[in-house]
Amino acid sequence: MVLVTGGTGLLGAHLILHLHQLGIVPRAIYRQSIPPGLQQLAHWVQADLLDVVALEAAMEGVSQVYHCAGMVSFVSSQKNQLYKVNVEGTANVVNAALAARVQKLVHVSSVAALGRKRQGQPIAEDLQWTPETSNSTYARTKYLGEMEVWRGIGEGLNAVIVNPSIIFGEQGNWEVGSMRMFKTVHSGFPWYSTGTTGFVDANDVVLAMTQLMQSEHTAQRFVVSAENAMYRDVFFMIADAFGTKRPHKKVSALAAALVWRLAAVASFFTQKAPFITKETARTSLAESRFSHSKLLAALPQFQFTPLASTIKRICQHYQHQHNLAV
Repeated sequence: MVLVTGGTGLLGAHLILHLHQLGIVPRAIYRQSIPPGLQQLAHWVQADLLDVVALEAAMEGVSQVYHCAGMVSFVSSQKNQLYKVNVEGTANVVNAALAARVQKLVHVSSVAALGRKRQGQPIAEDLQWTPETSNSTYARTKYLGEMEVWRGIGEGLNAVIVNPSIIFGEQGNWEVGSMRMFKTVHSGFPWYSTGTTGFVDANDVVLAMTQLMQSEHTAQRFVVSAENAMYRDVFFMIADAFGTKRPHKKVSALAAALVWRLAAVASFFTQKAPFITKETARTSLAESRFSHSKLLAALPQFQFTPLASTIKRICQHYQHQHNLAV
């Protein structure tokens, strides 16, 4: 039996679809509701990462665990919830896995947990996180979540950690998370930045996860990032794929400070999370490049999907899903 936490999220949904293609019907945890397209593809169990009893029950008879559940937020008011979900929740998953004597756990972390080098070198698995190399509460909670997995490994848990960069996938709701970038560009967002970061297809992440699960690799972490690209170029590719106007205003440090403040004001009135926060504004101007060489060495047959192909496929999906003009 395979267990997937966070089965209704972007990565979890892609993972369940991939497991279905492999002929595997996993047990999957959900908190509130199950997306219609996934209802028949898993044995669904309602549970919360903070409910130890329900989590232990979900883990009964399980041999493999994919821990995809997590919270991504850069809004200061959600700081406590980030710690609850990403740190305490991961500790509960590790403890339940140890108690159930699962054969292996694949934990989904983030490149944010690696910290940031600012001297131009690519970021890899050997980078040691320090408070000085990160500027977000989210990054700290993902790092501390990893520490819980390493504790479990020290107690006998067979586990690997994957550190994806920004994940793009059509199973994601374009109202939230990384997929909100697509809706924002389609809606005519005028700003772009020349900061650089890593991007990866959700299908590639789940393929890496399942291959690592079946491998002999353990007690290691792997950066999963297909390409390093400027936000400007990604925004342009999205706009071109949708057939909409490209963003045309370059963001400077001063403009970024203004935009995130305006977004905060708009969020106050709409009661929706802002697309840009103080932390994401800073990140959008930074140059962060990631190395996937360790993953390719561990999985020699693995190939990443080109970023342009990923963006084109997702835009076509959203055009169909939301009846957008082509």
